[in-house]
Amino acid sequence: MSWGTELWDQFDNLEKHTQWGIDILEKYIKFVKERTDIELSYAKQLRNLSKKYQPKKNSKEEEEYKYTACKAFLSTLNEMNDYAGQHEVISENMTSQITVDLMRYVQELKQERKSNFHDGRKAQQHIETCWKQLESSKRRFERDCKEADRAQQYFEKMDADINVTKADVEKARQQAQLRHQMAEDSKADYSSILQRFNQEQWEYYHTHIPNIFQKIQEMEERRIMRIGESMKTYAEVDRQVIPIIGKCLDGIVKAAESIDQKNDSQLVVEAYKSGFEPPGDIEFEDYTQPMKRTVSENSLSSSKEGKPELKFGGKSRGKLWPFIKKNKGATPEDFSNLPPEQRRKKLQQKVDDLNKEIQKETDQRDAITKMKDVYLKNPQMGDPASLDHKLAEVTQNIERLRLETQKFEAWLAEVEGRLPARSEQARRQSGMYDGQTQQTVTNCAQDRESSPDGSYTEEQSQESELKVLTTDFDDEFDDEEPLPAIGTCKALYTFEGQNEGTISVVEGELLSVIEEDKGDGWTRIRRSEDEEGYVPTSYVEVYLDKNAKGAKTYI
Repeated sequence: MSWGTELWDQFDNLEKHTQWGIDILEKYIKFVKERTDIELSYAKQLRNLSKKYQPKKNSKEEEEYKYTACKAFLSTLNEMNDYAGQHEVISENMTSQITVDLMRYVQELKQERKSNFHDGRKAQQHIETCWKQLESSKRRFERDCKEADRAQQYFEKMDADINVTKADVEKARQQAQLRHQMAEDSKADYSSILQRFNQEQWEYYHTHIPNIFQKIQEMEERRIMRIGESMKTYAEVDRQVIPIIGKCLDGIVKAAESIDQKNDSQLVVEAYKSGFEPPGDIEFEDYTQPMKRTVSENSLSSSKEGKPELKFGGKSRGKLWPFIKKNKGATPEDFSNLPPEQRRKKLQQKVDDLNKEIQKETDQRDAITKMKDVYLKNPQMGDPASLDHKLAEVTQNIERLRLETQKFEAWLAEVEGRLPARSEQARRQSGMYDGQTQQTVTNCAQDRESSPDGSYTEEQSQESELKVLTTDFDDEFDDEEPLPAIGTCKALYTFEGQNEGTISVVEGELLSVIEEDKGDGWTRIRRSEDEEGYVPTSYVEVYLDKNAKGAKTYI
């Protein structure tokens, strides 16, 4: 099958068909280009979506991602970001391997088509010129033959007429011979042109046109084959990213399978556990017999207007946390406003942060020291004295951070129970920074607030006090004897009791203990019969008398 032999007379239709083929190729290029734009847009939207739901740095959102479900969601966002990257790869590969290549090929194809059809038109014009020459020689031969016939007839007529002179007859005979000679010449010329035209025509239809149409056919077949190869590439570009996309999806599945609901539940416990023990049973207080009462876990004492103690009876209530004061200022440095467990975590985190800062400053000091040594060995590189100020500053920062670390480690040790009571040795160890932080620690202790659920509001305390103060037994026990001492204590630090229910103590002062620490960080003491209140347990060293009346063991 050849277009040159089968379609020898379809030059115009072939020209239209090849133009249509180029239009199809350009349409396919446009399709691929739009697909690449869609892939880029889709990838951009996926990236924006992933970025939108990423946790913000240094925010509460970031803390939430310690839970396995949130970690899995974060992994999903990261995998979607990689997933978007594969769509960008699809766009890039389709552009480089299909769009750019086909656009260059289209230009070459147009140029080749133009050249082939130019050769075809040139061959057409040549055969048409030969045809015109043949027609011209044919008409001339026909005209000369007719002229020769007329001249012959005229001669025969003149020769038969007896009235015509011999000279006229001879003239007619010569004219007839001339016309016959011209006809013979035209005949020979026509025959020659005809043979030449037939040769040109045979070459045109059997050589020139088949060759040109064969080139056009090959061009068209290459175009068709090129489209097929581009379609394969189109599919292959997608297929190449399928394994990576599959890995992204596998990553999402793996992240989902890593979710541990038990672990998340444990994290909730660690995040909100206060460290307090549930309140024990309320003791029965018998008021029918005159006897000394011991303060139960449900009573609250406070020194007001010279009264030794306020006793509340008749109505049982949960333990009121003393000295509740609404604190709208900054968080105490030792986190004493938090429940024990939460306080321990905060202190541990603070110690870790300080150690990191110390390491950072130490590295900087080492770097400056090395640089100074280099300057000493090579003075032309710099002045060693110029680094002294910076080195002294870094050393001072390290010393300050170490003191801070020791301070927080001491608080942490107390919370963890390693230092249940501050001894003289511990006092001496902490003396290096007590002078710097005495006022801070005192203020923290004054603002210390504690409650089982970790919420501290003045309004709740006032509401509870109002309910208790409405009892009918307030005046009956105003003159009751004070609680007996269950031990003694020695003040390790000076404490200024400015909050309601607290008592001020001076370092080294000896006092009586009338109620030991119930887990809230406060111990109830007495200076004299009319002056008693609460002080921070960490500020005193307690010596309990197990044989004293009223001494109890609390769990």
